[in-house]
Amino acid sequence: MDEASYIPLFGGGLPRSSGRQANAIVYFNRPELTKILNVYGRMVAAGEWRDYAIDHLRDEAMFSIFRRASEMPLYRIIKEPTLAKQQGMWRIMGMDGQILKRGKDLSQLLKYFDRQLVRVVD
Repeated sequence: MDEASYIPLFGGGLPRSSGRQANAIVYFNRPELTKILNVYGRMVAAGEWRDYAIDHLRDEAMFSIFRRASEMPLYRIIKEPTLAKQQGMWRIMGMDGQILKRGKDLSQLLKYFDRQLVRVVD
């Protein structure tokens, strides 16, 4: 790949002939991943979560949170940039596939887990 067609991994995906990045692979950038891992670390310290997985797919990036590695994920934090202008690119999905929270700002979205951390400490 020559330098003119290079797109960094955290920037979004593979170059296309039209110049657009439709169906590009989506990644978490460093600040986003730092925010998610801060919440994850607090919940691990509280003994609630024990494992995670990160998936970078064609239209979305997914951070799955597990109580045990052999189970279904308790939560999935999903980044889907194609929905940024409509409903917000971030969402939290529960174990049953229900959308628990949706938003445009990751920091606001992650406050959803603060309620659960307070419940764990009680």
